[in-house]
Amino acid sequence: MIVADSDVLIDFLRGREPGMTSVRSEISTGRLATTAVNCFELLSGAQTRAQLSKVSDLLAALIVLPVDEEAGMLAAEVRRKLEEKGEGIGMADYLIAGVCLCHQATLLTRNLEHFSRVPALKVIDPAG
Repeated sequence: MIVADSDVLIDFLRGREPGMTSVRSEISTGRLATTAVNCFELLSGAQTRAQLSKVSDLLAALIVLPVDEEAGMLAAEVRRKLEEKGEGIGMADYLIAGVCLCHQATLLTRNLEHFSRVPALKVIDPAG
């Protein structure tokens, strides 16, 4: 399963590369997912009715994975390990990583600086 991070979903919404083509391609499979955290980020960032409508339409085409108990436990483990090394990535990114690990999913993101720190997380850069 491929999980799209907010940055590539925003690229898609704005018609910008590198995320636009990657997201379009994955949507066509009917199996592209995102997380409840990304859903929150996108919806809360919409500033007009038109933007909210566009975001809602996109989210309707995706599988939205929840932050459940298992994902929360995995996110907490990631946080403890990274912060022990002084390599924290922020609350939202811990939760996104936890959801991806819970579902053994690959994260499609441009934020390689953060997510490459999570050893067991599979990450794809939309730029190739």
